[in-house]
Amino acid sequence: MTPSRALNRVSQTVLRPRPTHLPQTHLLRTPFRSISVYGYEQAKALTFPDYGEPKDVLRLHSHSISTPHSNLLTLKFLASPINPADINQIQGVYPSKPTFTTTLGSAEPLAVGGNEGVAEVIALGSGVKGLKKGDWVIQRAPGFGTWRTHAQTTEDGLLRIENTEGLTPVQVGTVSVNPCTAYRMLVDFVKLKPGDWFIQNGANSGVGRAAIQLAKLWGYKSINVVRKREEGMDALRTDLEGLGADVVVTDEEVMERGFGEKIKEITNGGRDEVKLGLNCVGGKLVNAMAKVLSPHAHMVTYGAMSKQPVTLPTPLLIFKNISFDGFWVSKWSDRNPEEKKRCVDKILNLTREGKFKDTPMAPIHWDATTKQDELVNAVQGTLEGYRSGKGIFVFGET
Repeated sequence: MTPSRALNRVSQTVLRPRPTHLPQTHLLRTPFRSISVYGYEQAKALTFPDYGEPKDVLRLHSHSISTPHSNLLTLKFLASPINPADINQIQGVYPSKPTFTTTLGSAEPLAVGGNEGVAEVIALGSGVKGLKKGDWVIQRAPGFGTWRTHAQTTEDGLLRIENTEGLTPVQVGTVSVNPCTAYRMLVDFVKLKPGDWFIQNGANSGVGRAAIQLAKLWGYKSINVVRKREEGMDALRTDLEGLGADVVVTDEEVMERGFGEKIKEITNGGRDEVKLGLNCVGGKLVNAMAKVLSPHAHMVTYGAMSKQPVTLPTPLLIFKNISFDGFWVSKWSDRNPEEKKRCVDKILNLTREGKFKDTPMAPIHWDATTKQDELVNAVQGTLEGYRSGKGIFVFGET
């Protein structure tokens, strides 16, 4: 066979479209390995060449991955959520920056979106010692790019999930950011005891829901602040109380005069202290929350959804010695890799035992027939209004 005919044969093998007549349920139950006879894995990734709004810069990019050798391994992603930090990273306003590279076979440098997800090891080189085919892994640190069907990497940036029995890809793929954030904030800043109170805004967020559940398991009591809404308020309150929330109030209620007196009534006439506050919103709401904190309490900020600054009320600093702290789970994970693994294992054990529930999810199924617009609209949609659940890419046949 002449070189030109051989090259043509490889090209036809790699680019030949896969059949799409299989029902969607089959696609999701049986992950498909789109691989040619020459060992090239066919991959797709949701990428961006520059910073901007997701709808303006995200593009679906196709490329091939060669057979892994030496210390390389190939991953097939199973589930990858869409987190607010992912959007901020695309916009260029997040401290952790993505890697722009031409290694995906593009003419211009591209970055892959997404910072969290779970993948399965499907092939590995002879130098890989700590993982085997079939293992599920998550990323140790952000910046990897998880909105893709496949990837090739080394094992040093991956954390193996020791026991996947009784767990779904969605549960594992969302464990490392929101639940770990809630876990660390509840244990690292104040030594809470059973019966102690904390207050948090964004209580219906992924972190907020995780904090409610963990606090209930550990005997802590929670005051949970949510945005007021015209419809669905009663259902939301019932939902959070079902998770273990002791008190659910709106942001407007917190800002009203007399809120402090209400908290005194709730906390046994003020004798039970509110030792911890958790903030992902920012703005004047944080000041109102801080006023109900007990002396020497901590207000921990881990987000800024309102994009408004947190101002420090002088009397609270001088007369109550309130501490205002910050927490970033990515930085904590970098500095505490072994503790990160223990934290993940603890949360997954609780999930397996039925003691920790998933955040409501809005799956976006990504298979061979999924179009670029469907994926981009799903990402852009996380910025717009109330949602039925957290967006998450769930991968089928690609």
